[in-house]
Amino acid sequence: MFTTQIRARRAAFTLIELLVVVAIIAVLIALLLPAVQQAREAARRSQCKNNLKQLGLAMHNYHDTFGAFPPGWIAATRGVGPDVNGGLNGFGWGAMILPMMEQAPVYNQFRFEYSMTDATGTPSNRSLLATPLPTFRCPSDPAPGTWQMLNPTGTTTIAEVASTNYIALFGLRAIEECYLLPPGQACRAEGIFYHNSRVRMADITDGSSQTLMMGERVHDRFPSTWSGVIISGASPIERILGHADHTPNTAFHKEDFGSRHIGGTHFLMGDSSVKFFSENIDLQTYMGLGTIQGGEVAGEF
Repeated sequence: MFTTQIRARRAAFTLIELLVVVAIIAVLIALLLPAVQQAREAARRSQCKNNLKQLGLAMHNYHDTFGAFPPGWIAATRGVGPDVNGGLNGFGWGAMILPMMEQAPVYNQFRFEYSMTDATGTPSNRSLLATPLPTFRCPSDPAPGTWQMLNPTGTTTIAEVASTNYIALFGLRAIEECYLLPPGQACRAEGIFYHNSRVRMADITDGSSQTLMMGERVHDRFPSTWSGVIISGASPIERILGHADHTPNTAFHKEDFGSRHIGGTHFLMGDSSVKFFSENIDLQTYMGLGTIQGGEVAGEF
């Protein structure tokens, strides 16, 4: 007696079916990838906004403690006094608010009476300049944690410094004018932060909600740092301050503000609120927000 064994044929994709499946998967990935990228950017943008909010709270805590906002930068030399052109310990607003940002250990190690690039001591001022602090960085800008500050001719490294994406508002005055002033003469401007500034809330007669305090800057356009003005470096004051004479994301001059966000830039206002300014904001309105006592009526922005 013979037994007939019937073998079932195994089902399989034909080449055409396989190509169709691959094409469908490719389309789904193409549709999904932008959504994932947008979700990630939304999260980065939210974190960037929160960083500015934290910096604003630190500014106001400093004001509550000392009766005024921190100076834009100090610019003095030990044993000499204020010296715009050659001040060696030019620690700026970013260094001043460190204790209010839970960074007191970093602040307490600085020797503010010495040059910013002084290499003595452990740790030295020079080494502390390269301390990366996440609150000073916008995650939408993939910049390195530190960068090399060169001398004005670009031939010598002055110091390795930590990066920042947040720059305080000097005003409308051209920062280059500061370098032309004689020693001992403060370089004043229309904003909250300038040489040896001590601006109080009461001084902001335009209204704190109508006055810029700080904004974003893209690292690749002009590398900046949080520590202060290293006077022997190239364009040192512009590394920590900017002015509002060009709308954000447009001119890309070294003093300007801008971001990696599509359509505009985050700004911190004097009342510690954070607003997203369109790159198409009216220039006169924007410039009016850059002064503390200009008397402008800002209107909608």
